Amino acid sequence: MDLQTLTYIVVGASFALYIGIAIWARAGSTGEFYAAGRGIHPVANGMATAADWMSAASFISMAGLIAFRGYDASIFLMGWTGGYVLLAMLLAPYLRKFGKFTVPEFIGDRYYSQTARIVAVICLIVASITYVIGQMKGVGVAFSRFLEVDFETGLFAGMGIVFIYAVWGGMKGVTYTQIAQYCVLILAYTIPAIFISLQLTGNPFPQLGLFSGTEDGTPLLVKLDQTVTDLGFKQYTAQSGGTLNLVLYTLSLMIGTAGLPHVIIRFFTVPKVRDARFSAGWALVFIAILYTTAPAVGAMARLNIADTIQPGEVGTVEGSLAYEERPQWFKNWEKTGLLVFEDKNGDGRIQYYNDKNPEFAQKAEAWGWQGNEMVKVDRDIMVLANPEIANLPNWVIALVAAGGLAAALSTAAGLLLAISSSISHDLLKGVFMPKITERQELMAARIAMAGAIGLAGYFGLNPPGFAAQVVALAFGLAASSIFPALMMGIFNKRVNNVGAVAGMLAGLGSTLVYIFWFKGWFFVKGTEMMANTPDNWLFGIAPEAFGAVGAAINFIVAIVVAKATQEPPEHIQRLVEDIRIPKGAGAATGH
Repeated sequence: MDLQTLTYIVVGASFALYIGIAIWARAGSTGEFYAAGRGIHPVANGMATAADWMSAASFISMAGLIAFRGYDASIFLMGWTGGYVLLAMLLAPYLRKFGKFTVPEFIGDRYYSQTARIVAVICLIVASITYVIGQMKGVGVAFSRFLEVDFETGLFAGMGIVFIYAVWGGMKGVTYTQIAQYCVLILAYTIPAIFISLQLTGNPFPQLGLFSGTEDGTPLLVKLDQTVTDLGFKQYTAQSGGTLNLVLYTLSLMIGTAGLPHVIIRFFTVPKVRDARFSAGWALVFIAILYTTAPAVGAMARLNIADTIQPGEVGTVEGSLAYEERPQWFKNWEKTGLLVFEDKNGDGRIQYYNDKNPEFAQKAEAWGWQGNEMVKVDRDIMVLANPEIANLPNWVIALVAAGGLAAALSTAAGLLLAISSSISHDLLKGVFMPKITERQELMAARIAMAGAIGLAGYFGLNPPGFAAQVVALAFGLAASSIFPALMMGIFNKRVNNVGAVAGMLAGLGSTLVYIFWFKGWFFVKGTEMMANTPDNWLFGIAPEAFGAVGAAINFIVAIVVAKATQEPPEHIQRLVEDIRIPKGAGAATGH
């Protein structure tokens, strides 16, 4: 069976499964729409959380980052997994004990302020919309290649699928759908990795294959280092950039993880407080399967693509691939516009090298090369293209397509649910129209989700970067705004409503200004105010790493303002002490 037909069958069957589950588990009340009736087993919730967490950034983009950045991309592995430890130990059980439906609801009640609740909704929407843009980019990439449509058509198709099962099923439907999506995505990620590890090293375990020898006995990482440095790129296993930026980037990802609302609301779905902590533990187990495989996938993908395009001795005619002899996978990805070749010297051969390296560029010029002719190699294609580059069976390639879509759709659904519940439950029911019926609130939640899907689709068509880069920005926004408010709400009974609001606004505002300034979205007469380069960053801190600084600003402003103003009422201080007592489940009031 040809690849196209097989892909349609595998992807279509997975979509039918998701929609069928959503229909079977359709939410009939606000409790089921927001928190799945609080009846999800911790192991099942851990699996759903893993799918919610392992987004297009994890499945599609992270290995691409590792492939092109090497050692420097380890910050994503450390930050994203370390954040779950913080979540399990410091937030999940206490928030579950509080017994509410949403993060803004907790903040509003803890800080006894509708203003605090509204500010929390704004922070949640800003972070979640930024995050969901990355998922929509991933959906478009996967659809455009494997269904052989353009990026825009692929994105709209993905929006339609999410609309059906997320709007229909709510948290109950999304939870069971995400369990199915986890099974699909983890099989789709690990099976090709096993095949490729066997091809390159003879070891069936990718985690071990990364440190094993290749066919000629050379360790894989040593061979990769030699291959990329021969092409003028930096050594794969070497660190570059400042230590301060590395630490802050990792910290921003960690506390951003612990502050992401779509992850936090997953812990509102379990029956008891202890189940929330067990859920986080199981989620780490399920996540670790993919995260320990990703470094091998990235390294092997980089080696395969370099060896394919530059198969022989660098600088010789025979060492480069003739464009007319390019393999089928190359042609397939050219159709999407995510892989672009430009014959700069007219020799009909592909020169792939780092023309930003002055020393190597001089050598290349002597060979008659006039610049890197692979003018676009989108990092987000690496995982999806890897099985094709390695000539794996068609069924494996089709499975990878289904897995990439499952990863993007599962996280998109969780984010959109967090957005819709904050609008319908926190703003509409909690602030502006408290007397609406449950039926009206449920309808408002579905309308809000439909609107969020439309907005996310629009930004997905015009993303500010590749998937993992956009997601990193979302983590920074969550780290600087939501995480400090939650931590102080649980562990500092002296922080009051004025301090919390001031801290959230200061943290979010400073991070947004820094991101927008250096991402090139501010313009003066059509000219960027300041180039997004390490030389211009404040103390060498990347925009994606500034969330940790924004969090520190949030903590400092909140504590200083709280000390300068009236302390919280006595019943609020008792409430904070009660939250930290590790007993009781706390009944959900939904108010």
